[in-house]
Amino acid sequence: MAKKTSGGGIGILLIGGAIALLAGVPKEVWIALVVLGGIGAVFYIIAKNKGASQSGRPAPPETWSPPAQPAGPRSRRGAATTTQEPVSIYREPNGDSGRRVPAAPAGYGAAKWIPPGESVNVADVSISGGMVYVGTSLKTPSGRTDPCLLDPSRKVATRGSYTDRNLMGYWPGYSDISPEARRAYLQWLAGGRQDPMAEIGYVFLFFYGLERRTLVDRSGTGEVATAAEGDLPAIAEEVRRLLNIYGNRNGSFKRYATEFLSVVEMASFSEKLYAKPMPQFPDSHELPLYLRLALGQCALDKVPVPPMLALAWVRMDPNIHLRTPATRCPDQFEDLFGRKFAELLPGGLVLPKNRTKLKLVYRPASAGLLEYGEIKLTFGETPDVAVLTAPVKKLQEVAEAATAELDAYSRLLGRSPNAATSLEGLLLLSPTLWPAEPRQKLDALLARTSRGMVIMKLQDLAASLGEAQSLARNTVTSLARALEAVHVGMEPDVLSGAKTPKADDTVVLFSMPAGESVSRAGATYQVATLTVQLATAVAMADGDLGAEELRQLRQQIEGWTHLTPAHQQRLRAHLRYLLDAPPSLTVLKKKLDPLAAPAKEAIAKFMSVVAQADGQVSPAEIKMLEKVYKALGVDPQKVFSDVHAVAIAAPGGKPVPGAPNVATSTAKPAGSGFQLDAARIAALQQDTDKISALLSNIFTEEIVEPTVAMPVVTPEADIPAEAPFGLIGLDLAHTSFVNQLVSRAEWTREELLDLASDLDLMLDGALERVNEAAFDAHDDPLTEGEDPVTINRDILEKVSA
Repeated sequence: MAKKTSGGGIGILLIGGAIALLAGVPKEVWIALVVLGGIGAVFYIIAKNKGASQSGRPAPPETWSPPAQPAGPRSRRGAATTTQEPVSIYREPNGDSGRRVPAAPAGYGAAKWIPPGESVNVADVSISGGMVYVGTSLKTPSGRTDPCLLDPSRKVATRGSYTDRNLMGYWPGYSDISPEARRAYLQWLAGGRQDPMAEIGYVFLFFYGLERRTLVDRSGTGEVATAAEGDLPAIAEEVRRLLNIYGNRNGSFKRYATEFLSVVEMASFSEKLYAKPMPQFPDSHELPLYLRLALGQCALDKVPVPPMLALAWVRMDPNIHLRTPATRCPDQFEDLFGRKFAELLPGGLVLPKNRTKLKLVYRPASAGLLEYGEIKLTFGETPDVAVLTAPVKKLQEVAEAATAELDAYSRLLGRSPNAATSLEGLLLLSPTLWPAEPRQKLDALLARTSRGMVIMKLQDLAASLGEAQSLARNTVTSLARALEAVHVGMEPDVLSGAKTPKADDTVVLFSMPAGESVSRAGATYQVATLTVQLATAVAMADGDLGAEELRQLRQQIEGWTHLTPAHQQRLRAHLRYLLDAPPSLTVLKKKLDPLAAPAKEAIAKFMSVVAQADGQVSPAEIKMLEKVYKALGVDPQKVFSDVHAVAIAAPGGKPVPGAPNVATSTAKPAGSGFQLDAARIAALQQDTDKISALLSNIFTEEIVEPTVAMPVVTPEADIPAEAPFGLIGLDLAHTSFVNQLVSRAEWTREELLDLASDLDLMLDGALERVNEAAFDAHDDPLTEGEDPVTINRDILEKVSA
């Protein structure tokens, strides 16, 4: 009992102590405990009711639907990616509950790639065109959120302007920027990504997603990689579009986007790129990778560089300087370059296989991709021929030859941009360079002349080529040159100094034999022309030129076999022109009067030689020569002695019909073998230069300028070639060395030794010279370290800014 009594007393004491302790608890604590107990009871009752209505199985997964898409079928390519798979959310099964996880809001969960051309809604903003990632989870290797991710769980302000430069940092990420900046970015996306005034940070944010799709998704396996591969053409097109809008506004974006475009285009390159059509390339400080690969393949295959590939090389290589005409007149330069390339390099341009191997190390713009390590493309044994200087020098010569022919035309466009298709402008170009419409008009004129002589007014000739205004004197001269370039001659011969016809004067056009040069300086041609002019003037002095006289003159021209076919054709046209514009005998005599008597006799004697060029002299020709001698002021009686002197000097001493003591006046049949004594002709022609000088004033009525329209003393002034990255004073080899250095962030010494060897440079000396130039320009060296050698990116950022 004692023990029992003792135990009960102790229990009473413990209970009393507990009551005392509870009495000491503050009132506020009691209230809190009661509230918590009530809440717990409510949750217990709810859970018990749900458990009674379900079986004991684990809850099935909840599927998340992709963002709403516009009406119409979805692309199969988009459906093949993981971005089109539903996001599954699982609840771990437990013994006391079977409740289901609530559905995630639209856009939440693992990131989805929105394929090109599709739409998505984020923060009530409809974004068309796709090519963005949407979701709440898209991690980098370090576990951070990728900057490109459009996270719908992030707060978005009601206002925000994408032209405000104060909303964005240098390396922006959608999850890190302000709500106002998110609103601005979404508005820029919704506006088609095309406002040129947008802050460049928003362009970079979008660009980060394109980089990830190409470099990360495509490098995986399965459907994701396959779909990403299919997106490459659309991504490349989008980057080109962005470059056109923002490339010239921001050098940094231009550099990143241009390099990225090379990666996209080369992601699945093929052999023999040099045989494919050349794509368009954005402006760059480096020769595009596509061209370097195509040229390297030429070297590997030992194939001459095709002209179009050579043209692209000339236009894109920073080591080749193109003057203003090449850039102001790109279409004409392209045509001329092809012609000059074939002319100056008839065997083509064959490239050697040098030691430097082609490789691209890509520097991503997105901070999220820097965690993936070095991203590089290699091309086996394909050499990087862009480092060679000898081919560049040859291409520079070809480009300069083509540019020189465009100087006058370019100058005109510089003064009058609208004169490109005017006749004045076209005449400064070779007809082969004319645009299609005026060229068709010229071809129609050529077709007419091919059927015979064309006689028309000068103003009608201009109108047939699309010119309504009267032609200036120098324009008429240019027109005659252009026509002669396509084997059409014009009388009057303004190119040899004939008086320029007026708008309503007659001109004669005729077809010239192709391949024959037409020199007007020879004494034989000038004497023949003077003979025709004097004979026509004499014949028309007493009235019109009769049919018989005209026939005789034409027959005389046909018999002058010492003349070339081109000269004969021009003389026929000249005779036809004289019918509408007869020469004045008075004017001709006035021009001949200053000549001394011996000079006139020398000309007259030469006419006697010309008259017998066909091996016979008819009485009609004797009569014509008498009139011509008289017009020259030479005794007509000398005709017989001069003709006889030539005839008896010929083999067999054939008599001259119509001369004194001639037994018969019958002309010798053609083809009898009569030939002039070569020595006699040589004696008469030994002073050809003197006779030409004597006749020059007769035929020259106006001074013909030596150039087409405007004297070109020096080439058109150009902006000096830009030094690479501001490094002034480098020669071609060191300039090429710099352009190759900056194409990668890091080089091994072995790689640089190959590069320097290809450029015939000593590596250490080249690095020293380049770094000295960098110090002068930027107070920093361009390279750092010895092996590997790294490139100072700060200098590139300064230049690109």
